[in-house]
Amino acid sequence: MEQRPVATVAEFRDVNALVAAARAVYERGYTRFDCYTPYPVHGLDRAMGVRRTILPYISFLGGVTGLASALLLQWWTGGYDYRLNIGGKPFFAVQFSVPIDFELTVLLCAFFTLFGLLGLCKLPMWWHPLQGDASFRRATDDTFVVAIFSDDPRYTIKDTEELLRSMGGTNVHVHTASADPSTTLQSVTT
Repeated sequence: MEQRPVATVAEFRDVNALVAAARAVYERGYTRFDCYTPYPVHGLDRAMGVRRTILPYISFLGGVTGLASALLLQWWTGGYDYRLNIGGKPFFAVQFSVPIDFELTVLLCAFFTLFGLLGLCKLPMWWHPLQGDASFRRATDDTFVVAIFSDDPRYTIKDTEELLRSMGGTNVHVHTASADPSTTLQSVTT
């Protein structure tokens, strides 16, 4: 069965070494890499060159959509579709629509935020290419891991391994997967 490389993986014991390694990988021009840590690391996203998220804009779009749809619905039903003269009040008035405007704004903002977050994070992700790697599993406990994926344009096994070793990475290895997706992943230590 043919094995193809998924990523070159390295472990780091110190959080400062991890941040320095992430910065070096980014400065070398790699774009398809990720860092896995047992807890959030301040400044790691900046070292990796991660841009700010567009999630606030998605949330704002949801809020504006909710407000516009609430106003449109109330204006249409009260002013045109189902006109009721109740105590001499106008068929549509903004003052009376505030509670519904607020509720629909919050509701659609929440939905856009939730589904925007899921979409941006590519969730649910039922399977990760590094799932079978021992270093990847240890990153939830006591190890910091950098993985440079093989689909990066600058990726070569030799250069990537040398870079990670020069940054102080230990247990540097190439994680491979078989060409047949029904088989389990294996990790090959070089």
